[in-house]
Amino acid sequence: MKLTWFGGTTTRIHIGGQILVLDANGAPGGIDQTELVSGADQTLEFGGELPVASAADWVRRLAPKVLDDDGVVAPVQIWRLSAGVLLVDATGEAPLVLARGEAPGFGRWGRDAVVVIFGDGAELITFGRAVLSENGPRLLALAGAEVAVDMAVPALSAHLDGAGLLALEAGMGVEV
Repeated sequence: MKLTWFGGTTTRIHIGGQILVLDANGAPGGIDQTELVSGADQTLEFGGELPVASAADWVRRLAPKVLDDDGVVAPVQIWRLSAGVLLVDATGEAPLVLARGEAPGFGRWGRDAVVVIFGDGAELITFGRAVLSENGPRLLALAGAEVAVDMAVPALSAHLDGAGLLALEAGMGVEV
């Protein structure tokens, strides 16, 4: 999976052989929206129409067995866990959680997840601590202004317990 954060909650995601763009309409000035969504298989918004799933009860799809693999890639599934939390499920990839709000109570699957949180320093700290205190994810990615990230990193470092911590930089893609 590859994540490119542009600012706010605008993010381009390469996952499961597809390209998703989150909140293209909220792209910061200087970002060409046409170019941002060019080639995207799907655009989505936090407020858009998506199926709802329970974060505590959701279960990952199993990857096909080699004998059952017919070469057809299963489509990426996107779920709403709450008003500000989306879950992206792609076969062969870690679950991806995109969040700009309170932390839902992840089930055991949360330990394998990549969680991207958007916000200012206080939001990054509050949401990050909540996520890390439950079933700490494989990776917690912070998407916020440099000053917000500088505030959040020392506050979250003591709570990682084996989880990775990553600061996203606007316009810079990162492979996860």
